Amino acid sequence: IPVGCWAHARREFFDARLNQPREAHYVLGLVAQLYDIEDEIRLASSDERLATRQKRSVPILDRLEAFLREQRGNALPKSQYGKAVGYALNHWPELRRYTENGVLEIDNNTSERTLRLCAIGRKNWMFLGSDRGGETAAICFSILANAKRYGIEPFAYVRALLTALSSDKADLESLLPDIWIAAHPEHVLTYRRDEAEAAANARRRRRAIRREKARESTLNS
Repeated sequence: IPVGCWAHARREFFDARLNQPREAHYVLGLVAQLYDIEDEIRLASSDERLATRQKRSVPILDRLEAFLREQRGNALPKSQYGKAVGYALNHWPELRRYTENGVLEIDNNTSERTLRLCAIGRKNWMFLGSDRGGETAAICFSILANAKRYGIEPFAYVRALLTALSSDKADLESLLPDIWIAAHPEHVLTYRRDEAEAAANARRRRRAIRREKARESTLNS
């Protein structure tokens, strides 16, 4: 079941803002409201997220869909704005799908950030000497990627793996990264976690300031 990415759809209108500033900024404003809602419910349960999306996000999407369908007849198909409108409407069922399940995300930015590492290193991994070397490299990359995912100090985790696996009685389940780090919390890279949390909080503060300015502008108008 395909799920659309609002980051991609938004980027199309952002690129069109110089050609059709009024219309493009109107769409960007509605998309910003969708992201503000997601920011507020990010830590909520999936059921709470679903209920909030149905109550608050769906009406915004309805307004946006009506506006885009009206614009489709007026925008030049080959223009940047026309392409943005066409892209959104051609993927509209997928772009709305995140409101049907509280587990889904509004965009796939997290997945793309994760895959970027593969894309950057792809050329470096083309020539590994042999098929066996490729398999070994894939195993090593997977181990290190899991360590990074759980915020584990890589050398400590790899050393523990090599030590345990040298025994014939190794408990493989206890070596899974999530289980291993629960038993060895001293090897958590706390500064990485703190950096990620600080960056997330900074984004939330910026969005909160923007929402407050929007409210003040509405009250003063």
